[in-house]
Amino acid sequence: MLTVRKAEARGITKLDWLDSRHTFSFADYYDPQHTGFHELRVINEDRVQPGQGFAPHSHRDMEIITYVVEGALEHKDSLGNGSIIRPGEVQRMSAGRGIMHSEFNPSRTEPVDFLQIWILPEQLGLNPSYEQKTIDLSAARGQFRLIASGHSAQAAVNVHQDAEMSVAVLEKGQKLLHRLGSGRSAWVQLVRGEVALNGLTLLAGDGAAIDGEREL
Repeated sequence: MLTVRKAEARGITKLDWLDSRHTFSFADYYDPQHTGFHELRVINEDRVQPGQGFAPHSHRDMEIITYVVEGALEHKDSLGNGSIIRPGEVQRMSAGRGIMHSEFNPSRTEPVDFLQIWILPEQLGLNPSYEQKTIDLSAARGQFRLIASGHSAQAAVNVHQDAEMSVAVLEKGQKLLHRLGSGRSAWVQLVRGEVALNGLTLLAGDGAAIDGEREL
């Protein structure tokens, strides 16, 4: 079964400095029909204005993956990490038993557009940890590039869950085939453009939940 979650159906948080779209229930947005998909709990697309951002706040027991689409995002946390994330990089933060962090747009002129994905960890109370790695996006042209995994050394970053996250960059007319293992489910999130997925059309911001399919 393949179920589309349309971009315009997502929850919205809109402030003078933030435009955030929530695929699943998040913060003040609650939809009992969309509280997550298996271990996937959050897909937020955030657009933050220049010089603005999220002040220090805490997380627990969550694998948080940040993927910048345009612009740059400055990260600081209570482990002492400080970095700027740009397109072509991925960040994984395991909140574990507790971590504080902040996220700001360091630019004075350009907004930042990024995805933040939360996955439940396989074990609670882990030591908090952090990774940031460069992705070879040329390896994602016309194919899936594994960027996060709980069991593959080929991934850029590791997550504490039996899950994988990949990115693909397709030109017009290119096709991909992905076979799902027995009992496996998948979520497809379209960031830009338009794609046909098993006969259904996805537009930018659309997502699709996949259960019981053998091929995509």
